[in-house]
Amino acid sequence: MLSFNSLKKNLKKNFSGLKKIKIALLSDSASQLLNTAIKGYGHEVGVDFEIYEADYNQIDLQVFDPSSELYSFNPDFIFINSSSEWLLKNFYKTEAHAQSQFANELLQTARKYYDTIAARLQSKVIINTFPEINDSVFGNYAAKVNSSFIYQLRKANVQLMELSQQTNGLFICDLAGLQAELGRQFVFDPKMYVNADMVYALEFLPYIGKHLTDIVLSITGTFKKCLVLDLDNTMWGGIIGDDGMEGIQVGDLGVGKAFTELQQWAKQLKQRGIILAVCSKNTEDIAKEPFLSHPDMVLKMDHIAVFVANWETKVDNLRYIQSVLNIGFDSMVFVDDNAFEREMVKSAIPEITVPELPEDPAEYLPYLRSLNLFETASFTEEDQERTKQYQEEAQRNVLLQTFETESDFLASLDMVSDTKPFDEFSVPRVAQLTQRSNQFNLRTIRYTEEDIKRIAADPNYRTISLTLEDRFGSHGLIGIVIMKDGGNKTLFIDSWIMSCRVLKRGMEQFTLNAIMEIAAKGGFEKVTGEYLPTKKNGIVKDHYANLGFESADGKWVAHVAGYEKRATFITNKNK
Repeated sequence: MLSFNSLKKNLKKNFSGLKKIKIALLSDSASQLLNTAIKGYGHEVGVDFEIYEADYNQIDLQVFDPSSELYSFNPDFIFINSSSEWLLKNFYKTEAHAQSQFANELLQTARKYYDTIAARLQSKVIINTFPEINDSVFGNYAAKVNSSFIYQLRKANVQLMELSQQTNGLFICDLAGLQAELGRQFVFDPKMYVNADMVYALEFLPYIGKHLTDIVLSITGTFKKCLVLDLDNTMWGGIIGDDGMEGIQVGDLGVGKAFTELQQWAKQLKQRGIILAVCSKNTEDIAKEPFLSHPDMVLKMDHIAVFVANWETKVDNLRYIQSVLNIGFDSMVFVDDNAFEREMVKSAIPEITVPELPEDPAEYLPYLRSLNLFETASFTEEDQERTKQYQEEAQRNVLLQTFETESDFLASLDMVSDTKPFDEFSVPRVAQLTQRSNQFNLRTIRYTEEDIKRIAADPNYRTISLTLEDRFGSHGLIGIVIMKDGGNKTLFIDSWIMSCRVLKRGMEQFTLNAIMEIAAKGGFEKVTGEYLPTKKNGIVKDHYANLGFESADGKWVAHVAGYEKRATFITNKNK
């Protein structure tokens, strides 16, 4: 972790050209140095955080006064930073008979904060869990006393997490979890608290800055999607080619336990939606043998989306994996025990995250966990099917090589799309697509589930969700279009997003047919679109031009009258 002084020095660096994100910081304690840590960490990841820091202990005033600086600032994110010290102080002021309701009252306050903000702004709200303070009034008996402070504090943390589960625009920065990992003495400096009313030690501030930044980046579409694993001395102890399957170390005994638990962690990531891939210098059949036959292996072949084991360089193999998955290098994490291989990858492909594994395998997993590499802003059931979808895509690529023309290949797939407006079942995945998609995303506008529900209910909007399945399996929901009435009989395409997994399948033409049909039925004469360039969406730079739209006043225009339906090999399930 970077030091506070390093982050402070970042404030003197050039922020021009960096992505701008507005954050309002509301705190019940002195927050100037926290402001510095957040701003400084932003520079580390290429973001210019424009921060409005409210005056000390003015959370209520800022939230409940509609004329406050908070609302005129109109931030993208609001971080409400409440401290355990403030909590304890107010707990002691509470009458004894009411202390058993303290957590419930705190929950109601948090709910009022969010509801008030949501009624006035479209900002995402981030609140923190409370690092534990044991006031030792009851000692260990506090667990049996409903009105003890430690019981109420722990109850408050659970209730805040439950509130965030019920509220799509509310996110948690888990300071309690960080304190559990780092220790109370690291998190809290009593001298700083007494002399400056600062509740966090200087050494802890970079951790808050990082975790807050992780949350913001995941919501705005920057996060890791893929974990690429080396094998020998990374997934198991020993070298499979020399030691044989019986000689590698994996299981519940000795150092094998460290590798087993690392595999269990990877499997949990896979179930959460992270793509797993293997990149190993090995003979393929020998490398696969433990996955197929070793009784103590947690990871199996069906957990791996792309398996590459050969004697090519890992740089070349990582480039191959990236091409198969069709994701950005900056979405990939490569874990390898060999320092030489790590340096080669970092030099050749600097966008890939390559953790510096400790020497001792027993420390691999604690170290990787501490990096918080796989922050996310959403999770849906469809995430759990991602590995299967990439494996099916690999089968399609093999089939493609057997056809002389791409048209023959597409016709052979028997593709079907379920095309319909957004509904209650598709809302979570639609929101996730807006948050996660960076490449095939014409305007890169991010929406929460609450935003999507609002749009779906607004008569000024038209929406399309598109799935795709073929004879190999289902891609799931792969595309969304949000359109709104732009006036003068014009339908404006607010968002057009598609999964890159279905490029070159004809979905662009199929989707345009659906758009123009909606426009015609709605009495619109023109459909307009817009391309807002980012560092990642260059693949759609010519999207509208390729579909026959005409450039006019910075927009792209297609006329509804005379539109000829595009030919595709996709059947609409609803027709």
